[in-house]
Amino acid sequence: MAGTLTLPPPPLLPGLGPFGDAALFLDFDGTLVEIAPRPDAVHVPPDLPGLLLRLSEGLDGALAVVSGRPLRDLDHFLPVPIAKAGDHGAALRPDPDRPPEIPHLPHPPVSWRARAVALVEKHPGALIEDKEHGFVLHYRQAPEAGPEAEALLRSLVAEDPLAFTLLEARMAWEVRPRGASKATAVRALMARAPFAGRRPLFIGDDVTDEEGMAAARNFGGEGLRLQDAFGGPAALRDWLARALLP
Repeated sequence: MAGTLTLPPPPLLPGLGPFGDAALFLDFDGTLVEIAPRPDAVHVPPDLPGLLLRLSEGLDGALAVVSGRPLRDLDHFLPVPIAKAGDHGAALRPDPDRPPEIPHLPHPPVSWRARAVALVEKHPGALIEDKEHGFVLHYRQAPEAGPEAEALLRSLVAEDPLAFTLLEARMAWEVRPRGASKATAVRALMARAPFAGRRPLFIGDDVTDEEGMAAARNFGGEGLRLQDAFGGPAALRDWLARALLP
């Protein structure tokens, strides 16, 4: 049975209508919180974890944070028992009380990361973020490194295109195994309780979220780009908080 919580229409898209039987999927970086210069420098508003927990309870557990970050990062920044999907769906934990589900996916060769590190060392401010099955080259603080980073990582992925793909993010490029995406995370969660049978709503801000948005639409729900529907993370958090008002 769907929970009693009803999500109101987004403030900038009033014609969308309320989501009274929602399964809510939320990106983290750039959506729930502002993008930070470094992944470890993100600021989480003190009331955000509690807000997500209360929303999850109001939706009978049908809320998940779906992020490109590893689950360990999500647990650090959001230490509450809610469903989470990390590494673009390569790690899934629908039940907060059970171990995560980790599909068998390839790991990139050690030499790929070494070549990426060599590029980062040429560009102060650029950095590598390691994932369970890949890595990200961030160049937000070294924008001149962007074209070189793209060219290098494209050449690496071209060495094994059946196993890996290159994912563009905001001021970053990510080497990701095929078979993991925010779409696979949405589909896996929608196949089980308490998400099954609900109307999914996926909210994200980046090109990495578009697969999740498309998957939500395929289930008869909606995918919203944060910038178009809310404007920014603070407005989204306010909207989520309003859903809890009596």
